Amino acid sequence: MTTTFPDVSISTDRLVLRPFEEEDVAALIEMMNDELITAWTEVPHPYTRADAHRWATGGADRERTEGRGIIFAVTEFLTHRLVGTVHVRHTDWRCLSAEVGYATAPWARGEGYACESVLAVAQWLFRDHGFERLELRTAADNAASQQVAQKIGCISEGVLRNAWIVRTQTADGRWADTRTDLLVWGLVPEDLDDLDVLDGYGEFHAVPEQRTAPAPAQRSAPEPEPRTAPAPERRTAAGADRN
Repeated sequence: MTTTFPDVSISTDRLVLRPFEEEDVAALIEMMNDELITAWTEVPHPYTRADAHRWATGGADRERTEGRGIIFAVTEFLTHRLVGTVHVRHTDWRCLSAEVGYATAPWARGEGYACESVLAVAQWLFRDHGFERLELRTAADNAASQQVAQKIGCISEGVLRNAWIVRTQTADGRWADTRTDLLVWGLVPEDLDDLDVLDGYGEFHAVPEQRTAPAPAQRSAPEPEPRTAPAPERRTAAGADRN
């Protein structure tokens, strides 16, 4: 049984979804310190250069190599600019199901990038890997994330009461944790049969990543496992997600 995803990039009409790279660090810092992403996700705040470097240079890829899921840096096809991230997590290889999270940079909101990228990943999971279910969870007040779920064809399946913690900003500018409900959304292959769901987003193309083989490493004691930053995005907010 397959228990890891391949190292691939996915392209759409406007986007390229690829593994994170060290060159993404500066853009990742700027994106993850956005107020909406701070509010709706559990990423560290402030999100430091050390957090971004750990994530871009290995933390994100461990999600794939350890079989938990896969994380994509979402970039514009023409400019190569980082506009967001999509995180497939909690993968169940027996049931062929997973949860998806997403976040969109503040400068890229309103362009439909979250819908386009999440839909491309859903098509890739269903068609190339035989997955039978993709789940999204959005904070109860995160209307922007809920709109993404609806636009890509997800079905609202229920509410998990008091299941998540969001951040709210206090009068003195500090952030405080607040408990909230989670809305559960489900997407199965049949939900994409309606061509209206795909209208405007086109088809995806997945290609294996071409990586330069590293030089043979000398034998040494294993390095301690760093504390990686949480996946950039969890529940989406006006473009931001909880993963």
